[in-house]
Amino acid sequence: MLKTKYPIIQAPMAGGVSTPLLAAAVCNAGGIGFLAAGYKSAKDMQKEIHEVRTRTSASFGVNLFVPNDEEVDEQKVDAYKKTIEKAANQLGAALGEPRQDDDDWNAKLLVLAQEKVPVVSFTFGCPSPEIISALKQNGSYIMITVTTPDEAKQAVLAGADALCIQGIEAGGHRGTFQNNQTQDGDYTVEELLQLLNDELDIPLIAAGGIMTGGDITRILKAGASAVQLGTAFICCKESGASEVYKSALLNHTYKSTAVTRSFTGRRARGLVNKFLSSYTSLAPAAYPHIHHMTKPIRTKAAEQKNAEYLSLWAGTGYDKVQDQSVAELMSFLVKELEE
Repeated sequence: MLKTKYPIIQAPMAGGVSTPLLAAAVCNAGGIGFLAAGYKSAKDMQKEIHEVRTRTSASFGVNLFVPNDEEVDEQKVDAYKKTIEKAANQLGAALGEPRQDDDDWNAKLLVLAQEKVPVVSFTFGCPSPEIISALKQNGSYIMITVTTPDEAKQAVLAGADALCIQGIEAGGHRGTFQNNQTQDGDYTVEELLQLLNDELDIPLIAAGGIMTGGDITRILKAGASAVQLGTAFICCKESGASEVYKSALLNHTYKSTAVTRSFTGRRARGLVNKFLSSYTSLAPAAYPHIHHMTKPIRTKAAEQKNAEYLSLWAGTGYDKVQDQSVAELMSFLVKELEE
């Protein structure tokens, strides 16, 4: 593993949460901070890399979404569009057009090579061995997010330096290689650790429901080399999460989380608000098509500070979130590790 003071990684959270300020603060507190390149242009990603470097000299990471060419059922997408028109009308939003895109994939790979980013992680799939080898030769440490033993083996064969094993407890998008994976393929983070520790000789970074120093200690004892936390950092002062998002977490506005395709067409765990509860059973597996379709709803809801229609991604430990700085959170997390 990379040498850091503490075995703590801040999860890359796309959609504005993972700011350069947040990533750098985590690095300066002894962990590894991550930028989330998802939904950004390569140019904007590069600007954020430069900003992180003005704030820290420590190793940091950048996460990319791996594009896929899975076929989608256009009839189901059209039917879903008609279903959610009512929600869009209530907010005064016009639905976006569903479409495929590669999230500026090739341009981002070129920037990562130019910038020699210390740590590069991938979600939603595994890049080719050629891409991984080129980045490694350029000095990057490569992490692949996996959710099943089969995905883990694919990532190892492709040349990954480490695996981020994501349990079903994790907030945000499931990092599955296949978008159409069902709940039959879900494992908890501890189940994955048990299954993979004896089979694979590679560092395992555990993610999912980890919120406290006690959680970290337990997961490290179970065989993880490090842990990755996302939800715990959402309400930090350096986070880019909106105030309505932070308020929903801090005030315990919603009483549970659930996994849904309703916002993006890809399974993701979030707080159970009106949109999630209304449309989860109706949304088809169609990413990024549904992401583009619902984006105007989420944008308008954010403008109106209406949490009922926002994608409030959060893991199962969401009720332990605190309003504090990164330095305060890291001090809290490592207290038990140092005792």
